[in-house]
Formats: sequence, structure tokens, C-alpha cells
Amino acid sequence: MSTPDAAEATRPGPADAPAASDDGKDGRDGAAKEAKETEGAEGSEDREQAQTAWSARRDLIDHSPRTMRFGGDARIGGSVVAGDQHGVSGGQVTGDVIMGTKTEIHQWSISGFSAPSAAASGEVPQTTLDRLAASFVAAEATVEDLLARLRRDRVLVLSGARFTGRRTAALTLLHRLGAAPVHTLDRDTDPGTLAERATAAGETGERPQGRPRGYVLADLATRRDRPLREHHLLAARDRLAAQDAYLVVTVGHTAVLEDVPVVEWRSPPPADVLAAHLRTRVSDEETTAKLLELPDVTEFLSRSHQLREVANFAQLLGRHAAGEVTEDAVAQFSLISLENQVQEWFEEDEASIHLRDKAFLVALAAFDDGPYALTAELSDLLYRFLQKTQNPVGVPEVPVFGTHIGKRLQLARAERYEDDEHTEWGPVTQQKARFIDDRASLVLLREVWTGHPSARPALISWLRQLADDGRPLVRTRAASTVAVLARTDLPSAMALVIEPWATSNRFRHRLVAVNSLTLAHLIDTPNIPRILDEWSRHEDRRLRWVAVRAYALIGPERPEQALAALRTAARSLYDNLGDRDAFDREMADELREAVALLLLSEAGDTVLAELRTHLDDDRPVHDLTIGGFVSACRHTQDDERYGHPLVLGWYVRSVTDRTAGAQGVPFLWRAALGDPNTTRYALDVLRAWVLIADRSTTTEWALAHLLPTLVTTSPEYHRLGHLLRTMPGEDGAAPPAVAARLLTTLPIR
Repeated sequence: MSTPDAAEATRPGPADAPAASDDGKDGRDGAAKEAKETEGAEGSEDREQAQTAWSARRDLIDHSPRTMRFGGDARIGGSVVAGDQHGVSGGQVTGDVIMGTKTEIHQWSISGFSAPSAAASGEVPQTTLDRLAASFVAAEATVEDLLARLRRDRVLVLSGARFTGRRTAALTLLHRLGAAPVHTLDRDTDPGTLAERATAAGETGERPQGRPRGYVLADLATRRDRPLREHHLLAARDRLAAQDAYLVVTVGHTAVLEDVPVVEWRSPPPADVLAAHLRTRVSDEETTAKLLELPDVTEFLSRSHQLREVANFAQLLGRHAAGEVTEDAVAQFSLISLENQVQEWFEEDEASIHLRDKAFLVALAAFDDGPYALTAELSDLLYRFLQKTQNPVGVPEVPVFGTHIGKRLQLARAERYEDDEHTEWGPVTQQKARFIDDRASLVLLREVWTGHPSARPALISWLRQLADDGRPLVRTRAASTVAVLARTDLPSAMALVIEPWATSNRFRHRLVAVNSLTLAHLIDTPNIPRILDEWSRHEDRRLRWVAVRAYALIGPERPEQALAALRTAARSLYDNLGDRDAFDREMADELREAVALLLLSEAGDTVLAELRTHLDDDRPVHDLTIGGFVSACRHTQDDERYGHPLVLGWYVRSVTDRTAGAQGVPFLWRAALGDPNTTRYALDVLRAWVLIADRSTTTEWALAHLLPTLVTTSPEYHRLGHLLRTMPGEDGAAPPAVAARLLTTLPIR
């Protein structure tokens, strides 16, 4: 016979008891001590309501990033763990992106295509103009319109985003007009001296007889106190007409302009640009067509690469056609280009990319595909930590206004859009932001963690504060960020972040540790099961708690091993069964909930078979099995109060498909109803199912099919018959009519 403590241990219900403190050693030095300082006053856990494993799993499904979608099968909702291979979702694919390219990184450059340096000034070689013109792509009507405006006004201002081919368009327009020579002007030219600088540049060099001069001022630098005004262009126009010259100025979307007519320049389709560049490098059209049909080329074009990268890719394809580079180099080029872009962001000095913008890039990597306002808010928090690292004696300052959303997203090669965000109150429409290339967040986090170690203290402090946040989305993204860091550098991520969270007395911290390990395993981080196996036997109950929660989440892919570890943990609990104070009821609840989650996962049939096999091994395993099963039976579709019971739906499908659930579900129901320790709780669940059936014919039909299988003896018949004859309706109302109908389905014994 089991003791009352054992009965309590198997009692189904929410695991919402606060965690007791642990007498075991922390075994963590500096990192853990710093983490504990953030926990507040002693006993803070008592004021923090713990979250059930089921609810925490729902948050993980709702808020995990698109690169590591976590979910289960149709019984719970979502996709199979590590089974969604769209984009970079799926463990191996995501893991490969995080670990980076396996070949030496090169940046294939094309002279004259990439943007000039800030101080670039001088004459553009004629060979460069000829090459750019040969591969230039734009609608002919657009080109003719621009040429007509340039001939008429002598000055043309092109406005567009960086790396959309603005400078190439400017040089090609001048080439079409027959301008020679063509001079580039310094982007820091004062708009007030534009006329003088242009004509002064034209005084050097010889001009072929009968041909106009040309000038290009790419990415003109303007400020609020130094805008480009209309009268600047009018003055330049007069001087250019006198010299028979033309000027094309390119500016970004955020340039400061006053009454200046501009032409919006839009990037031509990358596929057209690639084809045009290939035709200048490959001798015949047939070879060009074959290159464009390569799967790696299709993949590259799907990634929305910048035109400078498209041109570089064309050069590489030309070398591939000539037998100079391998197919692997072609396949790797897209990721290499992304890695180079990320390195460029963080290697730029403050004059080019401000520290606040770099903080935004990191925050966007963590909150990719999340609400923009939240990302911006938390990026400023990271900015403060980075400032503190950069200047420990200074006071961190964050500008309140002045941030241009479009400029930020343009720098990040990201986009803004509207979509629903999951909240505890239901879906809410939000303005969201995401990288255009879904691999960017993974590459960026790896680069910051491994390429810029001086940023680690700020990043760790930021992550710890995110783990304290009251919003499930924020805590989940803290976990997903740490999962990427663990995939990159497991020892450092464990010592600096995960272990301090796992040994915290605060529930939230331990839950973020659980999610970090779960998502790290999802993206193919090695040794996570080994860590959990060790923690499940650790003297520190907090580590045991983390291991049990994580087993419930990663267990579906290794159900036999997960259940074996849970059985071992259950047996260790019963060593203290005679001591009420020492018996860990919260851990018993967690073990039961872990079994429930495994039963409701895509591995449910395997789990069910394992539970039946080991049901009578010993009392701890019996209690674990029955308690977990009854707990699983409490869950309904979409967690609705009157939703269809998930286990009941599983049973019906199993009968139809002739799978393990058809026999296994009734078997465990009979065991639960026949165990004196769980009879009352099992009957409570059946009573709830009958009330649902009173509102749902689907549930009534399923129950009518299940109930006869629960009656094999006279005591079983009388137990269920008594329930159906005597159960009241809700709130003391009359018995539901469905109970009488279901009573007729019971076979008399």
C-alpha cells in the first residue's frame, strides 16, 4: 500500500506550487553570483507564480523564432519537432548556418560596381564606364525619360536605397550621353559649393572634341544645417551649361533636401542583373542559360541579395563555367555574402554605423519576426549596456526621439509588415520587423558572440534582464538567442548564461534555461541530452527540475531514453517518501506533467507502449504512469474549457487507424480508475468529459465508443454507472441529459 504522500504525489492537477530553496551547493562562481544579484530580495519566488509545463510549452510554440520553430503534432498544434524544413527551420539546416561556411571567405569584387569610399574623387576610367554600360539593366522607357531630363536640366538627382545600383545608373546615363571624361566628386562636398567643385574638377584632364563632360556625386552627405537646396542646383546648372557638362547626384531616402526635384531610383530585378552580367562574361547564350538554371542560382536569387552581391556572383559563375571554381564555391556564395555583410556592419567605425544602430541589429537578430516597437525598446536597453562597457565611468544616454524607422530597417536589410502576435488574451495585430534573409539573425548572433568578445559582458547583462521580463515573448527570445550562442560556443554559453539561470531560485530563470537547452537541441547543438542526463541525477534539485522540464520538450525524439530518465527520477523521489518535509511534491508534479506532455506529443504511441510495458515495475513508476496519464486527459483542444479532450480524440483516431492508442488508452483508463490513489481524480476527469459531451455531439459520440471498453468487471461497471447516474450538472444544476444516454452504452457485468 502506498502512503498518503504517494497519493499526493500522483494527484493530477496543475504544478503551481512555488519551488523550495535548495540546500545543495550552487557550484557556480562569478557568473552565478552576478545572476543572483538580479533576483531581488530573498524569497522572491514566493511572489512569482510558477507556470505549468503545458502552458510554458504553449508559450515556446507561440514565440520561438522562425529559424527554430518548436511544436508538436496535430494533438497539440504546430509542426513536428525539427521536422519543419522551410527556410532554415530544422535542426541540421539551422545548425549549419550558425556554424558558418567551411571554406575560406573571399569577397569577389567588381571594380566600379561597389560603392565608392567617402573621399573618392577623380576621373572614372573609360573601360569601367564601358563595362558598366554593357551590363546595365533598366527599363528602356525609364532610361530615355532620365536622359531627357538630364539633357534639359543638366543636373539630375537620383534618390534610392544603398546598393540598388544608383551609382551605376548615374555613370551609365552619362555614358549614354557620350560624356567624356567623367569625374566623381567627394560625397562630403558642401552643397553650397557644388557648382564651383564641379567646374573645378572639370578643369583637369583633356576632353575629346565635341563631347560633354560628366560628373557624378554619389551619396551626397547632407545635414539639417547643410541641406541641398534648389538654388544650389540652379547655380550648378548655369555653370554646367557654360562648360557643356552634366551632373548626376545620388542621395539616400533620408537626405536633407529643400525644394529639390528628385527621381526615385528602384533596383532592377536581381535575376535580370545577373543575366546581364553573365552575358558579358560567358561567350555563348546556351552556357548562360544553363548557369541560370542551376539550383544554387535559384537559391541565391531567392535571398534578395544586393546588386553588388549579384554582380560578384556573376563573376564567380563565369569562373565556374571556365572550370576555375567548384560547385561548392557556388553553393556557399550566398551565405558567404551574408557573412561578409554582417562583418561589415560590426567592423564599421562609429562614424559610419553608430553604436545604437549596432545594438538595434543585435536586438533584431534576437527578436526577428517580432513587434518592431518591442525590438526598438529592447535595443535601447542593450545600447545602455554597450555604452557602459565602452565607457564604465560615463552615464549611458539614449536619445528619446530622432530614430528613423525606415533608415534603421534599410541598414539592417529588413522589412516592416503587419501580422498577428500571440498574446495571453488572443491574437493582436502588430507592426513587425524581420530580416529579409531569414539566415541573418543566426549569422549575426554568431558573429557578435565569437567575433567580438568585448561585447559579451553587455550581451550577457542584457540577456539576464530579458529573462526577468514579464512578457513570455521576451523570455522566449532570450532563450532562443542563448540557444544560438550555445550552438556556436557551448562551454561559454553554459558557464556564463545557462547554468546561472538553471541554478537560480527564481522560476522564470530556470524556465528560460529549460527553453535555451530545448531550442539548442532543436538546432542540433551536441551533448544536450548528456547534460540533461547528468542534471537529472544531480544533488541540486533546481538542476533536476530543469532536466525534467527539458525531457518533456525534447523527449518526443528519444522517448525511450526520456522515459527511462523520468522513471529513475521518480524512484529517487520515493527514497524520501516517509519524510513529509523531505518529499519533493513539486518535483513529483513536474514528473507527472512531463509524462503528460510526452503522451500528447507526436511520439505518443511509442510513449504509450513504454508506459504499458513498465506500469507494474514498481510503485514509483506505477504512480508516475497513472498520474501522467490522468494529467494528459485533462487537456482539451486549444485549451478551451469545453474543447474536445485531446486524449479522447487520440483514442478515436487510433481506433480508425488501428494504432496503439485503441488498446492503450482504455488500458490506462482502467488502471487509473482501479487504483484507490487515483480513482477520485480519474472520475473527476470523466465527469468533465461528460459535461463537455453535453455541449458537443463529437465528444458524446467518442465517449459512447470509449466507455464500453472501460468495463470488463462488475466493479468497473458499478463505478462508472454510479458516476453517470449521480453526477450533477454544472453549478449544482440538474444532471445533464447526456449522462443518461451514455449510461445505456455500458455493458452489464
